[in-house]
Amino acid sequence: MTKTYRIGVAGLTHDHVWGNLENVAASEQGQLAAVADPNPPLRDRVTQQYGCAAYADYREMVDRESLDALYVFCDNAQGAEVGAWAAQQGLHVLVEKPMAATLAGGERLLAAAQSAGVRLMINWPVVWRPQVQAALEIATRSEFGRIWQLTHRAGHGGPEAECSPYFSEWILDPQRNGAGALVDLCCYGINMAQVLLGRPERVTAVAGQWYDPPLPVEDNAIVVMNYPRAMATVEGAWGQVGQPTTGYLATIWGLHGSVTLGPGRGGRLWTTLAGQPANVEITPPVPPSHMANGTAHFLWALETGSEFYPLCRPDVCRDTQEVLDAAIRSAREGASVPLPAGAAGPRCTPDCFRR
Repeated sequence: MTKTYRIGVAGLTHDHVWGNLENVAASEQGQLAAVADPNPPLRDRVTQQYGCAAYADYREMVDRESLDALYVFCDNAQGAEVGAWAAQQGLHVLVEKPMAATLAGGERLLAAAQSAGVRLMINWPVVWRPQVQAALEIATRSEFGRIWQLTHRAGHGGPEAECSPYFSEWILDPQRNGAGALVDLCCYGINMAQVLLGRPERVTAVAGQWYDPPLPVEDNAIVVMNYPRAMATVEGAWGQVGQPTTGYLATIWGLHGSVTLGPGRGGRLWTTLAGQPANVEITPPVPPSHMANGTAHFLWALETGSEFYPLCRPDVCRDTQEVLDAAIRSAREGASVPLPAGAAGPRCTPDCFRR
């Protein structure tokens, strides 16, 4: 018989939490047992909508509720610490991307989960878009050829236009977020590069504060990752108007073709091949049920013992955090940052993308 997993949620200030609460409430395998957040209006919103228990302190919630897993939607710095603490209590943990505010925080979280023998998943909301899954499957086919370039751009209107006051309060704090748009948006492309190309040899970044008056953190950034036989270029932008085609756009280039994915849940997908050089639009297949959203995937992996999707694996996300740290340093110092020698090539085999 399929187990029903009782899920608690620590933190409600990350705006991504609301879609995940909907997914838990709709899940046949998950039960939204309780939430915890120090802000009464946020707790009231959840209790009115879902009728679950609500606490001001996540430790009290874990102590009083019989939980199987904890979702963490605090700021990036606190989220890593809460996730590590939850792992030490024997709970499986889902943490919202990127993983932490710093590499050190990410490593503490990963070590805690490994030491406790619990599952840890990093949730990337774009992963559940059909065109993202389809693009990665296409790009890792043998006929696509060796990947030699990735270009990725993520952009939106910025914290004032896109985020709640609770979210904006910490996303503009470099200690709690890690940086600004570089961490918030460049992380998506860096994470994709990790699974397709592996650890880069060198990271170079530039960042700017173009808002008037300036924000306390950078609102635009570009990160370039150099590999022995490839390159990845990642852009992150706050302040764009609307959601143009370039809102969340990526192209993966192989020796024998390319695949481009567009923004949005129903985003489009285009491919080229050596014998078909003009772009051809294709319809991404509907993902299987366990790839529909973060909750479906997390609970499926707990129930079956399966590996998480490559972009959501904690070891991959630890390396994503390493590149973010290097990019922040590069932008600050105005120089490229070499990374320690590591395993070359992609982190995941092509079969990992066939679900």
